[in-house]
Amino acid sequence: MANRTRPNQILFCVSDDEKRIIKAKMKQLGTKNMGAYLRKMAIDSYIIKVYYTEYRKLAAAINKVGSNINNICRRINSTGHHYQEDVDELKVRLDDIWMKCCEESMSIC
Repeated sequence: MANRTRPNQILFCVSDDEKRIIKAKMKQLGTKNMGAYLRKMAIDSYIIKVYYTEYRKLAAAINKVGSNINNICRRINSTGHHYQEDVDELKVRLDDIWMKCCEESMSIC
């Protein structure tokens, strides 16, 4: 065993579902050698980390607009009147959402 090209062993445990998924991915790739597959994935694969901070801010801004619209609709339904200040506030909030979208992706502006 001293002449092995890979003398270091890494062991890890997986659940039955994880093992099933790994085997399904190996089958899609057309390989039967799990060691080679796992080594290739660990070395050559890449990890995508998505930062949701901006999306959460955008979702919060959209949520505020939705809440404002609901409040305005309730008021209109109960009184029959709407106020220009409400409409102006909605326009400001919508502009804020538009700007957040433009910051995220210049292609939609």
